[in-house]
Amino acid sequence: MLIDLSPRLLLLLLAFVVALAIPRPSFSQSCPDLTSYYDRGDPDWPQVLESLSESFSSCLNSSEYFALYGSAQLYSGLLSEAIESLERSLLLNPDNGAAMIDYGEALFQDGQLFAAMEINELLQERSDIPLDAAEGIQQRQARWESMTRQTNWGLELSAGHDSNLNGASDQDSITLTLSGEPVVLSLGEDFRVVAGSLINFRAVGSRQKLSVDSQEIYRGEILTRLSDQKNANLAQASGRYLFRDTARESGWQFAAGINYLNYASNSLFTAIDSEVRYRVRPRGTCQPHMAVELQYQSWHDQNKLNGLESRLALGGVCSYPRRKNQSFSADIGLINNAAIKQDRLGGNRDGWQVNLGWQTALFQGQLLAQASYTQLKDQRGYSDLLAFNAQRDVSRTSVLLQYREDLPAFGDAAQMVMNVFYQNQDSNLDLFQTRDTSAQIGISWGF
Repeated sequence: MLIDLSPRLLLLLLAFVVALAIPRPSFSQSCPDLTSYYDRGDPDWPQVLESLSESFSSCLNSSEYFALYGSAQLYSGLLSEAIESLERSLLLNPDNGAAMIDYGEALFQDGQLFAAMEINELLQERSDIPLDAAEGIQQRQARWESMTRQTNWGLELSAGHDSNLNGASDQDSITLTLSGEPVVLSLGEDFRVVAGSLINFRAVGSRQKLSVDSQEIYRGEILTRLSDQKNANLAQASGRYLFRDTARESGWQFAAGINYLNYASNSLFTAIDSEVRYRVRPRGTCQPHMAVELQYQSWHDQNKLNGLESRLALGGVCSYPRRKNQSFSADIGLINNAAIKQDRLGGNRDGWQVNLGWQTALFQGQLLAQASYTQLKDQRGYSDLLAFNAQRDVSRTSVLLQYREDLPAFGDAAQMVMNVFYQNQDSNLDLFQTRDTSAQIGISWGF
């Protein structure tokens, strides 16, 4: 019996038969032999990556392929792509030792130190790792563990000029109110601004401890300033401890420190401070924080000036992933400085403060810019001798610019350091109007 088929139906039937005759691709069967890639002593990884890419669609189910593909990406500088490929290799075969070795290295380069160490510990427990690879695994484990306990030292030597070495008022005279009448008093040479050249020597030591969920830092610093005005020499010593919860994106941070100042061979000032900060979960590229700060201020020769200063602040730090080494920080806080003794001039003080910071790559180095504005006002009259016992009102603005650039000619960890500092303090009382500008250049070394 003959069946009359239309030309269109015949074409469809012919296409169906041809489709059946074409063998279906099998990814696992068509993935090429990768043995030749292991015989290359010092492979050209970008070339290996390009060659492997041609077989990508044929090797979607091959753990061996993605281990080699991820290795080529890793050593070609494609870190995030390498992590993705190596994770796929381990999903296909969790026992793939080659993928685990490179995955640990990729995690380390990505800044995930403890995750990398955990992978390394699993590799050390295996008995099927070749001897030369096992030795390399042990060596990098020791190197990574040493990074959780770091001790660093630094020295810095700089020279420059300061327009106000003694922090004196920029006024040549002040107005006193004696017997209810204003009287102009010229300031003696000892109370006037002294400018001059200076040499700074700074020594820093720090000890850092890292764990899976926390970070601890101990830091000490000694600064000595010598100038051509011997009565303006100073020495400063400070110590600080910091604990940071790193288990989560949000967490607590605690810091405490002590700062001592010796001026003109006289013990002048000691401050003991503490800070509790809570880091809020990041919002995009910014991480907000809230902070409470306390500082006990002790003036050794004038203990009537002693105070307990507290500050409640809100702020945040923002980074810019598309711009290398660039970040911006800001905070604003309310200040209260409580007098320890009731007879302190001016009594308690209240005010507020704004701090701004910006860091960015510039030329071959790093530029740091910091700016601060502080407004403080006494709660009662400062002195019957000044402006008829007016309440002292002080506003202070400061700006710091610092540039650092590596100087390999002076050592592997040598840097050129340039600082420019400006401070201007205004007040309704002439005695507290000051201005200071300094510029310094030097070299620092790290050990």
